[in-house]
This record gives sequence, C-alpha cells and structure tokens, in this order.
Amino acid sequence: MPKNTSVAAHLRRLLDLLASGAPAEDFGTVATEARRGGVGGDDLAEIEQATQAALRVRGALRQHQRREAELTALFDTAGDLAALRDLDAVLRSIVRRARMLLGTDTAYLTLPDEEAGDTFMRVTDGSVSELFQNLRLQLGEGLGGLVAQTARPYATPDYRTDERFHHTHSIDAGVLDEGLVAILGVPLLLGSGSGGKVIGALFAADRTPRTFSPDEVALLCSLANHAAIAIDTAKAMTDARVALAELAEANAVIRERSAAMQRAEESHDRLSDLVLRGGDVADVAAAVADLLEGDVTVFDAGGWPLTPTAHGAGGAGTSGTDAPKGFVGTDGTGGTDATDDAAALVRAAEESRATAHAVVHDGRWVCAVLAGQEMLGSLVLSGRPDLDGPDRRLFERSSVVTSLLLLLRRSVAEAENRVRGDLITDLLTAPDRDPAGLVARGRNLGIDLNRPHLVLVASTDADVRDRLAGAAVQYLFGGDGVSAEHAGTVMLVPDGGATPGDAAGAAAEQLTHLVGAPVTVAGAGPAAGPRALADAHAEAARCLQALTVLGRRGAGGSAGELGFLGVLLGEDHDVEGFVRATLGPLLEYDDRRGTQLVRTLGAYFGCGGSLTRAKEELHVHINTVVQRLDRVQALLGPDWNSPENALELQLALRLRLLSRG
Repeated sequence: MPKNTSVAAHLRRLLDLLASGAPAEDFGTVATEARRGGVGGDDLAEIEQATQAALRVRGALRQHQRREAELTALFDTAGDLAALRDLDAVLRSIVRRARMLLGTDTAYLTLPDEEAGDTFMRVTDGSVSELFQNLRLQLGEGLGGLVAQTARPYATPDYRTDERFHHTHSIDAGVLDEGLVAILGVPLLLGSGSGGKVIGALFAADRTPRTFSPDEVALLCSLANHAAIAIDTAKAMTDARVALAELAEANAVIRERSAAMQRAEESHDRLSDLVLRGGDVADVAAAVADLLEGDVTVFDAGGWPLTPTAHGAGGAGTSGTDAPKGFVGTDGTGGTDATDDAAALVRAAEESRATAHAVVHDGRWVCAVLAGQEMLGSLVLSGRPDLDGPDRRLFERSSVVTSLLLLLRRSVAEAENRVRGDLITDLLTAPDRDPAGLVARGRNLGIDLNRPHLVLVASTDADVRDRLAGAAVQYLFGGDGVSAEHAGTVMLVPDGGATPGDAAGAAAEQLTHLVGAPVTVAGAGPAAGPRALADAHAEAARCLQALTVLGRRGAGGSAGELGFLGVLLGEDHDVEGFVRATLGPLLEYDDRRGTQLVRTLGAYFGCGGSLTRAKEELHVHINTVVQRLDRVQALLGPDWNSPENALELQLALRLRLLSRG
C-alpha cells in the first residue's frame, strides 16, 4: 500500500471513531497501529496530531451533548410544572432527572414532617436499602440537616470521614447500608435571602468518592427550585380548595378569590407556554407587562438593561431612553448619571433578595432574578404603584421564569462559545496546517472565516483577568461574534462593519464596565481566511502592547491611529498611506499651485531648523523661506513644529524620498 494511502486510512479510522462515539482510549490505538505498520517520520507526526485534534473534538461534542441534555431536562421539568396534576409524579420526575444529569448512583428528596418535628424521605431513585429509605433526620443532623438548617448547598467527597456534619448512629447506619460515599445536597427554597423558607432538600449521591463541580451544584439548585415551585403550587391549590369549602356561604369572597386564582393559573400557564415555545426574556417581559398592565424592563446583575421596556395596556408608556431618574435607559447611555442609576437598581435588587419579595424603589417595583444564591438580574415594573397581593405574587413568580430563561441563554452561549473558542485557538496556533479544515469547522459553527472580519485583542489587570473572558461572551451575546482566551489576553471577532479603531474603542468602553476595571483593546483587519486572520491577530497584539507602553490603559485603538508607530506595527507597513496622511495637504498644495512647500520643509529640517542655511540650500531669499513655512503652518496647524509632529514629518519626508527611489 502506498504511504499516503496508509496515512489516509488511519485518518479515516479517526473519523470513524468520532462518528461512532468510541471511548477515548480507542483513539490512542490508531497511532500505535500506524507505528506498527511502518509509518514514521512526518506521516506519523501528522497522525498523532490528528489524534489529538480528534480527542479535542470528541471532548467538545460530549460537553455539548451534556449541555443539551441539561437544557432538555430543565424544559421538560418546566413542562411538568405547567401541567401539574400529581405532585408525587412531578417530584419523582425531578429526582430521576437529577440522578440522570449528574450521573450519580442515587438521588433523593426529603421534606419536613411538621407534626413529628423532623425530616423524612419523600422520593428516592436508585436506592436499594430499606433502612436508608426510611431514615428520619432532626434539624442539624447529618449533611441533610445542615442543608435544611443553613439553607445552603453542601457537598462532601466522603461523608463517613467528613467532620463538618453532626454524625448520628441512625444516619451513619443508613448511609453505610446504602453504600453512599459522596453526597451533594441543596435546599428547596421558597423566596431567597434571610426571608427564604426551606421546605425540603434535594440530594445526589455516589457510592464512590467524587468531587461535585460548581456547574453540577448550580444544576441541582435549578432542579430544587422547580421542586419547590411544584410543592408550593400544590400547597397553594390545596389551600384554595380548603378556603373555598370554608367560605361556601360567603359568595362574594369566593368569587373574588376564584377570579384571582384563575388569573394566577392562567398567567402561570401563559408564561410556562411561552417558555416551552422558545420565548426569550423580552417575550416574558412583554407578557408580564400585559398581564399586570404596567411597563416592565429586565436588567442584568450590574443594573444595565437586557431588554427594551415592554408596555402594558395601563402602563405609563415611557421609553427606556427617557425613563425617570432612578434607572438607566434601555440604550445603556447616560454617562455618570446612568452609572449611578445602575448602582441604585443593584441596591434595590439586593434588598429584594434579602426580603424574598418585590420591593418599591422610586415609585417602581423591583424583584430580584435569582438562580440559587446567584443574582442574575432584576425585573422592574412601573405604572402599578398599588400592586396588590395576587398581582405582586405573579410579578414575583415571573422572576423565576426569567431566571430559567437567563440560565438557559447563558448555558447555550457558554457551550457555543467554548466550541468556537477551540476553533479560534487552532486558528491562531496553526493557521497553515489545515486551512480548509478550519474554514469547514467555522462554517459548521456559523462562522465564515473566508468573509472579512475585524479582530480585537483585549487585556486587563492580572487580578481581574478571570472576569474578562465572561465579559467578552456577554459583550458579543446576541450576535454572530466569537471570543477566546489566548496568551493572557482575549481575542474577539465581532460582527458588524465598523473600522478597527471604532470597534476597539466601543469594546474597551463596554468591557471596562462589565469587568469593573480598565480594559485595553486593540483592533486590526478586516481580514479573511485563516492566515490573514492570524496575521491580523498578531498586528492587534502588537498594537495592544504599544497602547500599554504609551500609557493608554483602558482605551481602544488600531495601528492606523498610531501614526508612524502604526507603520511599524502594521502587518502591511502602509508607507504610502502614512506619507499621504502626514504630508497630504502640502503635496496637494504643491500640485495645485506649482509651489515647493515639501522641498522647503525638507531643507528646513535638513539644515537643523536654520533659516539662513535653508535659504542657501534652496537658493532663495530668506523671506521666501519664511513665507513658505508660514504657509506650511497654515496647512498643517500651529503645532506642526512640535517635537512629536516634527518627528512624524521628518520620517514621512525620508520615506517619500526612499519610495521615489
């Protein structure tokens, strides 16, 4: 078999393994088989490199599949809540999904027994021990008791040796009989902060040691929130039925409560249906504004708007840009006043989190949007100063739907950006290795590398550098742009047709706000194709270094804006463009009038600024030299002879002479 055919066969083998979802260890056998088959040298190195690339693609695909499974489970759970009929069935579904998504041996949910004053196992999945299934815990006992007592998630890689928990004989016996080792528990909370009420706990456990990641904790918290909503909704429906039975003789009160409950149920179904149909945060804001007959805006955790203001039938009708003082406009502008308004909104949202209810601030209702203990943003309602109980509860419940959508939106963005980030890393490290493959990968991810793109490189202080990557994802969210970390900086490839300098300036301003510290951004391009994009990144990186050296920390710019430094930094070294930009007014004047301003300026600098020597060099009267230099000043400005401008003029004169041969 010819050598190139042998290499191709091994590469096809790697593709077959990817297509079949083979385990990672199978990929390593390809290079081994090639070596045994006599493949060596560059061909063997190419196979080994292809193996590493295939493993990276496999990892990215598995990560994406896991994210899709998580999102599907959350949507399915929301569907169960929308069609809530049997509380036990919903809780069993949530526990089963928790076990499936976290890949644990068992999962279980505990609820308090108010009459007995302890906690019991309500639902288990994967449990084989009858002793464990019948466990009862007092407040503060074991990991579950600590979760219920503190209303915080707890995880242990080895429960039996963990001294943070109050061990009792009955609990330890049950855990030992079940064979559990690693346990993660999160609270079922109604409300949040100090006013939140723990109504149970959700657990995932393994029979071998294991460390649970922050993503797994956040996922279990989301499922616990769904379980809390299901329990609370079921309890609310039960309370409503009891109230209707007790108030059978009070027809007016019954009708009023029935109407309120019907509206709440319709609102819940409408919001749930909106989520199931793929609605976005702006759609939820519009639905809530319509239901509450007010104006609703969704803000991020920093107090900046995520959606335009949605106007209900009874709202004030104020647009985001002319909103009353107290909150930033929906276009995010406003300078210092806008920043102060955003800070005021953040404080109001923190108050809402602390009280577990919507609060009034400057005549508007503010409700925190939470995912577990994480503040995702806030909902702001205006035009309803008299928000009553049912409507206030609806407003507060809508924050849960908003948090679900924000979590889904962030998860999708992070998953997509992680895969795109791998492409950018390969593009920068080896643009010539497989240009066609890079273009094909980009096309599969919605990025046309053959289309001209701007390239931005951003950096910030070392102590806040870990925030920059997330800020870049947030900055590009909603468009077709992509970002990736590289060599201590973050590369951004935004969509849009701005110039490199304008794009860098806009990115620097917004990223500085998102990171909370100065972010310096350099731009280059537009460039098309893997090699050109890699070269544009190199030019932007050099420009970034120049901006830092020049003391322009927190600013944005491009090589074209740095004068002669841009000529040195730019990839194409646009000498003609620099000369034209620097001497253009003099050249045009000479061409139009037949004068010799450029020659006079060259003689003046060549004679060290001496008018006497310059007039001898030019063979003219000294007054002629003075008149010509006055004309130079009129064309170039009064500071043409400042040290910085004089340096650029002399460099442009020399480059012009060189270019003319």
